[in-house]
Amino acid sequence: MTKLLLIDDDKELTQLINEYLTAEGFDVDMVHDGQQALDIPDPEKYAAIVLDVMLPVKSGFEVLKQLRKKCQTPVLMLTARGDTIDRVIGLEIGADDYLPKPCDPRELVARIRAVLRRAVPAATAQPAVERLTTEKLSLHLGSRSVSWNEIDVPLTGTEFSVLELLVRSAGQVISKDDMTEQALNRKLTPYDRSIDVHVSNIRKKLTQAGASKDLIINVRGAGYMLTLSHDA
Repeated sequence: MTKLLLIDDDKELTQLINEYLTAEGFDVDMVHDGQQALDIPDPEKYAAIVLDVMLPVKSGFEVLKQLRKKCQTPVLMLTARGDTIDRVIGLEIGADDYLPKPCDPRELVARIRAVLRRAVPAATAQPAVERLTTEKLSLHLGSRSVSWNEIDVPLTGTEFSVLELLVRSAGQVISKDDMTEQALNRKLTPYDRSIDVHVSNIRKKLTQAGASKDLIINVRGAGYMLTLSHDA
């Protein structure tokens, strides 16, 4: 069974979610404050983590910051409905996706399965190309790892999916609508900045490895493009 960690201080709600997720074939562990979450010795044993923003002792943001220092386990954040700032902050810190509370359990399951697919791509009938390269950038599809000029670049599963789209269409603009549908497995909604934040995170990490900040550019009103002439 796929193992999940659910971090939320609402014990009644987490029990209800636990029952629903268990019925959907998941094995769920639950903790109810941020420190308990950080005390888990091996968070990588979980296929994904569902993390509430509002937690006692340590906030969900602090938990996510600490998690990202030691693992890239997919994280789906639960945010207050309508609170755009929390969503953006969560994505900037390294969340793979977010879902406003209260949420429909069926949508929660769909989002969890989407982040799991991005973390571990499904097997296909045709053998996949093992590596995508453009200039100094290499994407290793089997391990879903990235390097720039042989320097490892740690990306979340969602960030990898976004970058893979850009590399496969290098030199061409991809709209945010298409990127949202293909990388996040959902429709772009008004005021949704998820793709913008994921691209910003990717650009920052690649720049730290030595790439030009203009490797990925924003074409106003059209989308994003991975360029072919900014080999820093």
